Formats: sequence, C-alpha cells, structure tokens
Amino acid sequence: MNKNYDPKEIESKWQKVWMDEKAFAATDDYTKPKYYALVEFPYPSGQGLHVGHPRPYTALDIVARKRRLQGYNVLYPMGWDAFGLPTENYAIKNHIHPKIVTKNNVARFKNQLQSLGYSFDWDREINTTDPNYYHWTQWIFLKLYKAGLAYKSEMPVNWCTSCKVGLANEEVVNGVCERCGSPVVRKMKSQWMLKITEYADKLIDGLDSVDYVEKVKVSQRNWIGRSNGAEVDFSIAGADDKLRIYTTRPDTLFGVTYMVVSPEHPYLDKYKDQISNWDEIVAYREEAAKKSDFERSELAKDKTGVEIKGLKAVNPVNKKEIPIWVSDYVLMSYGTGAIMAVPAHDERDWAFAKKFNLPIVEVVAGGDVQNAAFTDVQTGTLVNSGFLDGLEVADAKKKIIEYLEENKIGTPKKNYKLRDWVFSRQRYWGEPIPIVKCEKCGYVPLSEDELPLELPDVESYMPTDNGESPLAAMTDWVNTTCPCCGGPAKRETDTMPQWAGSSWYFLRYTDPHNNDALASKEAMKYWLPVDWYNGGMEHTTLHLLYSRFWHRFLYDQGVVPCKEPYQKRTSHGMILGENGEKMSKSRGNVINPDDIVNEFGADTLRTYEMFIGAFELAASWSNEGVKGCRRFLERVWKLQDMLTDEEGFSKDMETKMHQTMKKVSSDFETLKYNTAIAAMMALLNDFYKKGSITKGELKTFLILLNPVAPHITEEMWADCGFGGRLYQQAWPEYDEAKTVENTVEIAVQINGKTKGTVSIARDCDKDTAIAAGKEVIKDKLTGNIIKEIYVPGRIINIVMK
Repeated sequence: MNKNYDPKEIESKWQKVWMDEKAFAATDDYTKPKYYALVEFPYPSGQGLHVGHPRPYTALDIVARKRRLQGYNVLYPMGWDAFGLPTENYAIKNHIHPKIVTKNNVARFKNQLQSLGYSFDWDREINTTDPNYYHWTQWIFLKLYKAGLAYKSEMPVNWCTSCKVGLANEEVVNGVCERCGSPVVRKMKSQWMLKITEYADKLIDGLDSVDYVEKVKVSQRNWIGRSNGAEVDFSIAGADDKLRIYTTRPDTLFGVTYMVVSPEHPYLDKYKDQISNWDEIVAYREEAAKKSDFERSELAKDKTGVEIKGLKAVNPVNKKEIPIWVSDYVLMSYGTGAIMAVPAHDERDWAFAKKFNLPIVEVVAGGDVQNAAFTDVQTGTLVNSGFLDGLEVADAKKKIIEYLEENKIGTPKKNYKLRDWVFSRQRYWGEPIPIVKCEKCGYVPLSEDELPLELPDVESYMPTDNGESPLAAMTDWVNTTCPCCGGPAKRETDTMPQWAGSSWYFLRYTDPHNNDALASKEAMKYWLPVDWYNGGMEHTTLHLLYSRFWHRFLYDQGVVPCKEPYQKRTSHGMILGENGEKMSKSRGNVINPDDIVNEFGADTLRTYEMFIGAFELAASWSNEGVKGCRRFLERVWKLQDMLTDEEGFSKDMETKMHQTMKKVSSDFETLKYNTAIAAMMALLNDFYKKGSITKGELKTFLILLNPVAPHITEEMWADCGFGGRLYQQAWPEYDEAKTVENTVEIAVQINGKTKGTVSIARDCDKDTAIAAGKEVIKDKLTGNIIKEIYVPGRIINIVMK
C-alpha cells in the first residue's frame, strides 16, 4: 500500500463518481425483481441535521445497497416535506420569504445527506412546495371532496395566540404552543375537514395484512379506538331535550349516579336562563379553553368540575333524577360531548364522585366500591340492577340493549375515538385549497384542468389578527368567477396542513416526472407496496394513519393497485446526547454530523451509528465510540499490506468466511446492524492473527462491509485492481455446509480433571482422539492407565492409578 487512509479525499471522489454514473438510479425495467425502501419524508429545518437524524437513512441505505448487489431493481428515493409552520415561523421571525427559506434549507439538508454517501436516487427528488407536485395533492383533495369526504364545519380548535393559527392536539404542551411557548386557547373556526372516520374499520382491519412491529399496530388501533356498545338517551327533567351518551357498558346503567357534559356542550347556552350558577359555569369554560384535548383527557390529572344547578337528568332505567356536572375531561369532539358516570366501576368517575361527595352504587359484585372502584368487571354478576340482577355481564349486555330498543331510549352502536381530520390552516405557506365560494352555488370545486392552483407571491405573509389567512388580503387572487354559474366568487383562503403533501409522496416517487397523472398505473403496479418503510415512533399514529387513509381511498377510487401503502413499517431508536438526554439546542448537547464527517469521515459516522446499539432502541452518543470505529476502518485499510495472490479462501479461513457471510446477510435483513459489524470486526481480527489475506477473502470482506462503509471499500476495490466498480458486484453467497466447523476443541482430562485441550476433527475416531489427547498431556501421564474414555466432540478422559 503506497498511500494513507484519507477519508475526505476518498469520500468526495466516490460521491462524485456515483453521481456522474447515476450509480443508484432505479430503472424502468419492470421485469427485474424490485425492492422499494423508503425513509420518512424529512422536513428541511433551518437547523439542519444533527447526528441523530442519519441513523434511519443509513439503516435503509445498507439494505438498499445489499439488494442492488443481489440483483434487485432498487428504489431508494429522497425528497422534501417543505410546506408548514416551522418554515413560515422562521420566515416571519427573520423576515425572509418562506420560498427562500425552503430553498436554503433544502440545499443544506441535501448537501449534508450527500456528504454521507447515501445511495438515494436523486433523479426522483420531489418537493411538496413544487406546483408540479402539489398539483396532484390538490387533485386528491378534489377526489375526496367529490366523494363526500371533504366538508366545511365549525370546529373548536387549539388557537395559538402568537402564531395565530390552529394547532393539532400534539402541538400543544402544558397549555402552550410547542413551537413558540405562547398560550393556546380554544376557538371556534370554520374548518375544512376530511371524513377519515368513514375509513376507521378499513384502517383497523388493514393492519392484519401488513408486517408492522407490534407496538406500531397497537398505536394505530388505540388511536382509532374502535368499540362496541350503545347510545342511550337521558331526558332532562322538565324539558323536551335528551342527553344522548355513548357507553361500552350499558349493563351498568343502574349504577349511573350523575352525568357530565363538556364545557362546550350546546345545552349549556340553551338552558342558561335556568342555570342558577351561570357565572360559575362561564368561568370554568374559560379555564377549560386554555387546555388542549390531550391535557383535558389525561387520566392522572386532578379532577375539576362544576355542578349545573337548575338542571337534572333522569336515569332511563330506574327513573331517578341525577345531577349534571360540567367537567373538562369530557370532550365535545369525542362521542356526544356527554357521559354517564358509574363511579363504582370506573376509576376516574370514582375519583370525581369522592371529591364532590356523589353517590357510588355497586352494580357488578366483587369489590368494596366505597373504598376503591372495582374495575375487574368484564365478567361477573349484576347486582342492584333491577331486572338484570343475577345475570352474567355478557347476558346483561344483551338484555339491556333489547330493553333500550324496545323502549326507544337507546340503540346498539359501534364507536371510535378517531375524529375527522381538521384539514385547513389559516396561514400562507401551504397548498391552496382548490375550492371557490359562490353566493349562488355555494362551495364549488375547480375543474381538474385548472390545477395546479398556485400559491400567489405575497410581500406580507404575516398571520392576521382576525384569524384569517394572509391570502385573504390578496383580493386580486381571491376574487374570481364561479366554475359553475360564471358569477362572482371568492377563492378559499385557508391552506392545507403540512400533513397533506406527506400523505402520498411515496406514490409520486414511483413516477415523479409524470405530467398526466400522479403516477402511471404501470409504475405503481410494479413498485407498490413499499417493501420497507422506516420512520420515527412519534409518527406511528397521525402521519402513518393519514397516509394509509389517503392510499386506501385512492385504492377504492381505482387509482392505486393495492390496499395498503407499506408492507413493512419499523421505527428506530433515538440517538441521545452524551448526557443521556434528547439532543436539543437548549440542552447544549447537539452534535453536528458535519463536524464528525470533517474529523473522522462519513464512513466512520455511518459505522458508528449502526454499531452504537440495537437499531430500535435509544442509545447515548460517545466520542470514544466514534474513535473506535475510525480505528476499525484504519485497520481495514491496512489489509492491503497483507494481501496475497491467492484467489479463493485459505483452508484455515474458509469456515470463518462462510460463517461471517451468513451472519452479516441475516443481520442486515433483521436490523441487527450492530452484531453484523461486530462479526466483521471479529473476522478482521482473524486476518491480523493470521498475518495475511487472500484476494478472495478481501473481495468478500469488502462487499460485506460496503453497505456500511461504501467509500473506503470502493476505494480499496479499485486500488487492489479487482476490476469494475464494487457497487456493480454480486453479494456473496455462503455455503451452509461450510459454516459448520470441521474441527472441535475439547477438554483432555485425567481422572475427571481437565489438564489441557486439543483440537481434533469433528468426526475423529476414538483411537486417533485418544492419541492426540495423550500427546497434549504426556508430561502428566505418570501413573498406570487403567481406562481411556472418549465422548465424541466433548471430552477425552484418561483414568490413572
């Protein structure tokens, strides 16, 4: 070897070669076996990557590179989820147009990713802010609208008083905006909604056909929250109205001792003249408006509430009048905004009843309900329940539902926690919604040939004080004609949320330059579903659910060829700071990958991020660990100094080579990257112990290591004159028979005590084994040998007197 290992020079060289040769571009040869690897759509923030981000990209890059070496046509694409609040907030703060912010952020992210040598197909790069892309986002919206799945509704939203925008529940933490820290209040807004609830059953049932890790499936099922029960009407004493509630336990109706309604329930305003403590109710409502739905429904929080004095409800099964309370743990957005309370058998109801001294009536036998709620009531016998007494729970459920239906006070009901998707934002930086409002025709969709409806250039993109989108001030853009009657109309000025563009990007990657469709049917039939999709656990509910919803809708419309978008879905563990905490600027523990690449090289960073620990678990960063991986690669580089001319495997390394080939091949497929690298480290040590390596051994070793450390292995392949490019070679195939050791090391004993060891052939006969064992301990054989024992493959024992 006549040169030193210089990562900077080597890595910049090969990154250019791969780009110039379009080394990793997926082909249109649909006769080859395909593999579609997809990493979560990244949001290009102004802060760029930190070292926690490359881990999933590297993981999928390893499998993508391995699949190419196995002869697959691989699609491993990259693009940018670039609309949304973070960019717009940064633009507002720094007085830079969101379009310029996005351009700069994308350029930085792309440069960082390219410096790490990822085998992305850059010819398929997409950007949600490109009109050629959001043309088809708008097209999908029109399909949803025409199918009756997009509609306008007055909705209470989480309103950030500083960002002046509606926030998702997940964006509100402790009553403040997660992004800016300002107070969040509840506010009624007219919003575009998507009727995802129509697909609740399909979204749950579809999980049975996919290979997702179980915790991801559980997360999806819990978010949708399908349950079976009944809707029951509680009349309001002295009034014509009824409070309709949903319950999964209608068998416990005799145990209802009070009701609770949401602070937003419309009956509060309707009956305010009858409510003697109206001012107290109003004050409680104002406090509830400061909390997110998530905070309000948190089980561990302190129970608060106000009794509605002047209104009573009537229990429909025993006709008893019971008090009605208002409490913020009841949400208007879930069920009917009212609940029946059975404190004997529900911990939250029990805590509420104890705090406010409300009655507790046992209706399923088995507990001491005055001291604690008895919740183990999936089975059991009904008590204190009139005509249900003595029945088992299952039988009681059937009988009470029959009673409710016969008396026209209730019906069986399937219910879901899932709510319809709030699909509009009162901001500038998002996809325009292709709808106009005509005084004569109402809401009218644009015709498809008018797409894309482009976002107009504006000088001011500041949020407005009245809650309207900044687009509302663009009168030349807003004022238009109705596509239906030709009369005057106004464009919708709300924009789509960031989730819109990221709900279908995996489809566009299959055919990103198609001007006639979101992708051709031929391309989608070949590439879909995605073979392996990896993303963060934080996106296993909403993003995953939304993209599955859009995909299933498009399947029902005959647009896509399969019901589910992703065949396999995994999640990676975070890389924490050296202090074991999540990396963040505020904690001062963020590590820039650019610094690691500059000092140690991209291959070192890639190797360390895969070696740091199990892929699905969190791991703390260690600079010493980085240095250890750099030393490993330097030792790999020096293998060139001990290279022989022998083409195959040497006899004493053949078994080890096949064992390592098997181990690495298997571990890459099962995400056990750390143990695959450990196996290659062990093999490297064996080469050093031997002091030489054949050409055949080095070729195989470099191919095995290539997906992890592509630059150094490609350079060594060229330097050694192995011919062609490494990325064009074939993945090595192991021989199962040769993974089994031909020799075995066993103990040699005298009178049952081990005195040494000997290596012998696995199928060695007794006489040969005994002779070899006696040779090892010959200086200890000082007595009369009376017996020689050989247990094949285990021990040799010489019995002496």
